Amino acid sequence: MKSVFIAIRASVLFMIVCGLIYPLATTGVAQVLFPKQANGSLIESNGVVIGSELLAQGFESPKLFHPRASAAGYDPTASSGSNTAVASSDYAAAMQEKVDALKKENAALSDIPADLVTVSGSGFDPDLSPEGAKAQVPRISKETGIAERQLNDLVDRQTKARQLGVFGEPRVNVTELNMELLKQVKL
Repeated sequence: MKSVFIAIRASVLFMIVCGLIYPLATTGVAQVLFPKQANGSLIESNGVVIGSELLAQGFESPKLFHPRASAAGYDPTASSGSNTAVASSDYAAAMQEKVDALKKENAALSDIPADLVTVSGSGFDPDLSPEGAKAQVPRISKETGIAERQLNDLVDRQTKARQLGVFGEPRVNVTELNMELLKQVKL
């Protein structure tokens, strides 16, 4: 019976330490050292939260940059990949359909960056390659009247370098890019 009480006391102690003290301490440290990240890396416009730097949003307007496709339909409660094998005929047909739609929407597009037609693993990748963003510039220029040079400069300014100079690839956050674009154009 003595060992049962020891086991209960140890369990209660570890529940308090691991389930209460540790989470509160790490949350407190994160709030002090990294408040923006600890609160979801939210993007605000005129004091209103419009999204997060970490989650893609679907933009349909031809005047805006479009993100990678989402297997989850940009629904944050339904995170998933497509689970379609790249060797399957379904995958090949889906890729061809996306390429055709992209060419129809972006008539001047000849070389298609892969991230414009492939789906991100989680369904919420907020970033595009700079090439993926620049491939959309002719369409946006035609729709908005903004010179392609200006739009390419905007993409260059919004491009983030590799992390620590070596990790990952250069990338552009589509939501942030569109927020900067919306400062120049009215929808």
